[in-house]
Amino acid sequence: MHFLSDDLDQYIVKHSENEPELLQQLTRETYQKILQPRMLSGHYQGRVLSILSKLVNPKSVLEIGTYTGYSALCLAEGMQSKGELHTIDINEELYDFQRKYFDLSPYGKQIYQHLGNALEIIPKLNTTFDLVFIDADKENYSKYFELIIDKLNLGGIILSDNVLWSGKVLDTKFKKEDTSTPALIAYNKLLKEDPRVETVVLPIRDGLTISRKV
Repeated sequence: MHFLSDDLDQYIVKHSENEPELLQQLTRETYQKILQPRMLSGHYQGRVLSILSKLVNPKSVLEIGTYTGYSALCLAEGMQSKGELHTIDINEELYDFQRKYFDLSPYGKQIYQHLGNALEIIPKLNTTFDLVFIDADKENYSKYFELIIDKLNLGGIILSDNVLWSGKVLDTKFKKEDTSTPALIAYNKLLKEDPRVETVVLPIRDGLTISRKV
């Protein structure tokens, strides 16, 4: 969802950091070969993720929802030299595609793929994290938060994508089959009211929340 005019949006992108060549290649191949290519973080949001990661300079990163690996590579740009990034996805058909681009990057040996249900995998991760990015099934955002909050180091950051859900979070009535919208409304309320984090919502693309553990 775009909250700004196309001209202003293009101006913002033009005056932000350039998209790395490897990520341009990843984008092209995703659009050529993979279903639902719009799920990519994309140039502008990718640069936002990159600079936020550089500000945090995490030793450990967790990503919930890998897709084709674009956002993982953006987040990896800010990792410490001996840092590690764990990324979880349920789609085994994308595993080799992700690995290809991870290994073409400077961070290949630092990125660990986990295949399966994140609700089952997260409790088994024997580490804590400085930075977490949630971009998976919206119905489970609140459950992911509860699983990761105790694994998040003090001062650590949770980034949550799609929190404005094309503006649907303003809806007061939902279609019976729409489970994502009420789940995101509940999640946004959770982040606002939970005393363990301080939160700000950014109107970037489809909405990006930054929550800091206090």
